[in-house]
Amino acid sequence: MDAIRRELIAELEKIEGLEVRAAKVAGGAALFHNGIAFAHFHNDHELDLRLTKTLIKRLGLSHPKVSVHHPARSQNSDWIELSFHESSDVTRIAELVALAMAHL
Repeated sequence: MDAIRRELIAELEKIEGLEVRAAKVAGGAALFHNGIAFAHFHNDHELDLRLTKTLIKRLGLSHPKVSVHHPARSQNSDWIELSFHESSDVTRIAELVALAMAHL
């Protein structure tokens, strides 16, 4: 596991009620809250998060132009792929994960 992914998981585990569990999806781990899966890793640098289309639009986030894992995903999807490569990305993604949990 890459160092930045370990850093993100360590930050996410600080969020009350969040569980990181092994998963059969490509990245091998998913995020759960109250038994509900709401995110999963694609690899060591990408998290697929169910944030809701309303929040995605309100926050000005955009879906990747090219997606290896979800090339046919609608721009109106509740899910968004988030890349992370630096510590500042970790902080932002942890904030988005907490926001997603609040809207489950």
